[in-house]
Amino acid sequence: MSGPSTPSPQPKPDRHRLPTLFEVLSRQTLAPVDLFSFYIYMRDQQRSVDYLDFWLDVSQHMSLCRHYVRELRRSVLIETPELEKTGSKRSSYVLDHLGEMNDPSGPSTNLNQDEKLKDQHLSAYLRQQSSSNANGHPNNHSPKSSLGSQQSNLRSSGERPSNATDRPSGGYGERPPRASFMTNGSPYRTDSESPAHTVARADIRASAEKILYTFLLPGSEREIILPQGILHDITSCIEEESRDDPEVFDAAKDYTFQAMERDAFPGFLRAKALGNLVPPSSFLRLAIGLLAMFGGFWAAFACILLDKPKHIRCWLILPFTVGVYTLSSQQYNIDPVLALAGLSEYTFMNWSRIREPYVRSLLNKRALMVLFFTVLLGVCLIILFIFVPGHRL
Repeated sequence: MSGPSTPSPQPKPDRHRLPTLFEVLSRQTLAPVDLFSFYIYMRDQQRSVDYLDFWLDVSQHMSLCRHYVRELRRSVLIETPELEKTGSKRSSYVLDHLGEMNDPSGPSTNLNQDEKLKDQHLSAYLRQQSSSNANGHPNNHSPKSSLGSQQSNLRSSGERPSNATDRPSGGYGERPPRASFMTNGSPYRTDSESPAHTVARADIRASAEKILYTFLLPGSEREIILPQGILHDITSCIEEESRDDPEVFDAAKDYTFQAMERDAFPGFLRAKALGNLVPPSSFLRLAIGLLAMFGGFWAAFACILLDKPKHIRCWLILPFTVGVYTLSSQQYNIDPVLALAGLSEYTFMNWSRIREPYVRSLLNKRALMVLFFTVLLGVCLIILFIFVPGHRL
């Protein structure tokens, strides 16, 4: 029998390569290539966070279904303990053979044969249960104090239900990261012994409908672009066949995963594994660098044409050093000093520690290379304008 909560995937610090998208989404990586950083990148730079939110919501829907089956199996064993001794052929037999429901949610393309088989059994059981409920045999294992029942009662009384997973519909910058996937907690990963937190069958139906009405229907609040065949199949399954099992979203989930892996993830790795600056910070360094270089060249030619002594020309070290350093940082998208200090920028002027060992080693190598190039170019400019003979006009 499974435990009361699902263990979170643990990061793998001994990885000697860049992580894959599946490892990032499964929370097996550390900053700056973790799920939080990928969410911020999709929101602020890729401008396609709705695709990531859809993938996360479908994964959460799968976790919700597994949690429901876990609770249902536990309640059946508690109510009928003699089933453990007898070879019952009722639904409890099906529940006992669904396998362990603690597998982390992920794209079906990354699952092994055993995990795919478990997911297929889970979906088949939920479809069978939906058919039984539609034929007048409702499920009696959902307490009235469950989340779905409470929301149904609130809707019938005209009150607005409170949902921890709802996101504000405000401005672009006001949408916070998802608490269920940005942290170790989850609104459904609760103490399963508490009836107030038991997942009801209505919760699964509400979760499937929320995904459909939020992301998939034309004109929805956060519509994503999917092939028409996939959209038609999902809409038909949910609205016409009354299905809410995880297999309904498998095709859309795999399509979204492949789109993020192809279009967004390479840029994320370039930005976070090979650099430590965000675009606004990089642009600021470009402006400062151009201004410093303009001032440096203006002062250098002024010193030459006014035949200033060398000890005065030594002040040219300041503008040329600042200019070359900031322009090199902008060109390579890395601040070498901050990289060597183990810092990476996730939003403008907000820094986090670099905790992924392989990424830390890559950034240290690039930082040393940029620093060497900066010192070399800066020394060449300084020597040129300090020791060139002056000629007063």
